Amino acid sequence: MNPAEWLKRTAAKSPEAPALFTGVRQVADYAAFAETAGAIARALQGRGVAKGDRVAVFMANSTSYLEALYGIWWAGAAAVPINTKLHGREAAWMVEDAGAKLVFCDEKSANALSGLLSGDAQILVTGSGAFDAMRSETPFSEPVPLDEDDLAWLFYTSGTTGRPKGVMITCGNIASMTYNFFVDVDEVKSGGAILYAAPMSHGAGLYNFMHVLRGARHVVPESGGFDAEEVLRIAPNLKCVSMFAAPTMVRRMVDVAKAQGLNGMGLRTIVYAGGPMYEADILEAVEVMGTRFVQIYGQGECPMGITALSRADVSDRSHPRWRDRLNSVGTAQSSVRVRVVDENGADVPAGEVGEIVVRGATVMKGYWQNPAATEDTLRNGWLWTGDMGRLDPDGYLTLQDRSKDVIISGGTNIYPREVEEVLLSHPAVHEVSVIGQADPEWGEIVVAFVVRLDGQYVEAAELDALCLEQIARFKRPKTYRFVEALPKNNYGKVLKTELRQQLMDGGNEHE
Repeated sequence: MNPAEWLKRTAAKSPEAPALFTGVRQVADYAAFAETAGAIARALQGRGVAKGDRVAVFMANSTSYLEALYGIWWAGAAAVPINTKLHGREAAWMVEDAGAKLVFCDEKSANALSGLLSGDAQILVTGSGAFDAMRSETPFSEPVPLDEDDLAWLFYTSGTTGRPKGVMITCGNIASMTYNFFVDVDEVKSGGAILYAAPMSHGAGLYNFMHVLRGARHVVPESGGFDAEEVLRIAPNLKCVSMFAAPTMVRRMVDVAKAQGLNGMGLRTIVYAGGPMYEADILEAVEVMGTRFVQIYGQGECPMGITALSRADVSDRSHPRWRDRLNSVGTAQSSVRVRVVDENGADVPAGEVGEIVVRGATVMKGYWQNPAATEDTLRNGWLWTGDMGRLDPDGYLTLQDRSKDVIISGGTNIYPREVEEVLLSHPAVHEVSVIGQADPEWGEIVVAFVVRLDGQYVEAAELDALCLEQIARFKRPKTYRFVEALPKNNYGKVLKTELRQQLMDGGNEHE
């Protein structure tokens, strides 16, 4: 089904329900939201966009982002959301690879794309007279019908191993993800709100569907992005707020809440994902902000939909294995199967590490115009995630690392997260990332990039002693590099590819 049908139905049922907000200021109810989407759809058709075509969205978070998305779907086209932190040349490549007929941009993104598109894609700037004219067209009363296998969202991967790949997310994938959310992650109340503090081009934007279905509010912060103080300031006024956050965002909110004596009032649910949430961080988060946290694990290839760790599991301290469960990413979501396998696809015993594979209604259709990559990743109906993990007898999945991040030293696998957890237990360590470095004798050696807490000092020898107390000698870092900050993407995930490049370049302080 076309996701725009959900907007149409909600608008028919609750036309005056508050829909779109900038900060605490309402800018549209559901009737106006749906009318604008229908108007944009007619305008897109007038510009040559037909069912099955692709339309890109290259802009920062705004209420116009949602209007553009639903206008695209109302017209029966597929949305191609592009990360605004990309260079204009990277964005232009995605626009042209997708064969997009039009690109919705804000002024900044339009400037970044200027002169870089060699094809026929039109650039439409939100806030311009042309965009206002689109919003004023006579709306289509009905969305173009779409089937479950029709493309709805074309998401480009980060491209850490070459050109990004376009993940084909269908209407059926979106429906499965949405229903799983209600069953496995959280309920959405009609009076609730979704706060888009993380980029709408990624996971945060995918959580719009649940809130459209329930007729909840969609709130874009005045800043247009994530500011911990802003989130904690406006949440009590908005009330019943849900949001998607990377672990680093959670860490910053907890730090601000502690410093200002706050407890997260107004926030109902914080869904965290996108990188490892270390045990010490989530323990403190629950202690400071209460039982507001749910974890999910997903990929672009299975959007937001592989496993979930419930609010109860995140907050539980009574179960005999509560700590193991807290360090997991939960159990399989309702419409997928999750296995851990060896290189031949055979299940490994419970507790042993292997590659995580997934099958079910949320798994992508394939990679856009890339049958070789599709065949390599989708094997006999199973998505090979590239992530390493282990399942316990109760079905809780614990991530180790990406398969490419596993360090093989002297023929033995070393999982960076295990070492990172130990180093983060030191009170002077703020952040850490562990990678492998090529070594002629051992194959690889362990290198730790360490960010100290402001005003605190720790030496490599002290960290080495800590590791020797808690993990096998062969797992401890052979080299510690103390840095001011770790390179991260827009979701706060550490870019280990950049750290590897730094090692090759010989940069950074060495201690």
